[in-house]
Amino acid sequence: MAFLNHFTDDGRIPSHEYLPCSAITPKVGMALVLSGGVLVAASGATKPAYICQTERTAAVVAGELIPVNRVLPDMAYETTFSASASSVKIGDKVTLAAGGEQVTATTTDGVAEIVSMEGTAAGSKVIVRFP
Repeated sequence: MAFLNHFTDDGRIPSHEYLPCSAITPKVGMALVLSGGVLVAASGATKPAYICQTERTAAVVAGELIPVNRVLPDMAYETTFSASASSVKIGDKVTLAAGGEQVTATTTDGVAEIVSMEGTAAGSKVIVRFP
């Protein structure tokens, strides 16, 4: 899965920014942060600053500009749980899975606030915000 724009509070469509990427294989919906002047995947307790808007089959050359959307507090994203989240409740904050494309069930140092969820099994859809 990935972090796909589910809604914004005011209904606007997020605009793209073009920022330099590290030598990663970008995926649409990958959570990203700037580190050392280039974009890298966000994971764990690192709150994403951007969501990738391009898909590549191989790693890009470090420094290549890729389209991203800036993460703002009024945006909600659809993704999936990477593991069973039977103890997670709406309002909890969970961490990001490695690779920056899903959320975990870990609430310690969580950065993604659960807005709604369709289930608690691994792979279940969940809507999150990054307040």
